[in-house]
Amino acid sequence: MTSANEAALDAFIRLVAEKGFADVALREVAEAASLSFAELYRVYPDKVALVAAVLAKIDAEVLAGTPTKSDPEETARDRLFDAMMRRYDAMRPYREALAAIRRASLRDPMLALAIGPALRRSMAAMLEAASVPSEGLTGALRQNGLLAIHAAVSRVYDRDETTDLSKTMAALDSRLKTAERWAQLFERYVKSPEARKPGDEANSPAE
Repeated sequence: MTSANEAALDAFIRLVAEKGFADVALREVAEAASLSFAELYRVYPDKVALVAAVLAKIDAEVLAGTPTKSDPEETARDRLFDAMMRRYDAMRPYREALAAIRRASLRDPMLALAIGPALRRSMAAMLEAASVPSEGLTGALRQNGLLAIHAAVSRVYDRDETTDLSKTMAALDSRLKTAERWAQLFERYVKSPEARKPGDEANSPAE
């Protein structure tokens, strides 16, 4: 990332934290970053692009701390917990700005819809960092499930003043355990003989 891009992101984060998302204009970001509007627009044509860049920057920091090999003793939930907690640590410098963006997206469904793809990419990155597949229909369901968990935990994170983020850790652990139980129930249902469609037995090849 070039210094101009970094300056734009820094200015955007600072302004959103101070004024809120809706009250920050793109031209104002350019001025605060000492860039011409054309220079900023060439890289970040709107505020959603700036939000996506902030999320990508956080993703990169989390992924940089991901072990090259998974510990075979760890469960998928353990690995996902570690990845998400690294994410919350990486979010600290942007905490006020991200909270302001979340509040704005709750008030503006179109903004939430526009930011959605970048958030799902971030959740896919966290799943992959935890060695949990994120592709296909099942992967999409996992992305949406983790996004729902992240949205709930973020409300705790915004108010968590503990130095070790212990309240955030507890909220994340609780929701991941619940998700794990539901996933196990779903897998058992799918694999059980009773879950087979009527007619499967008749249509199966003769033994």
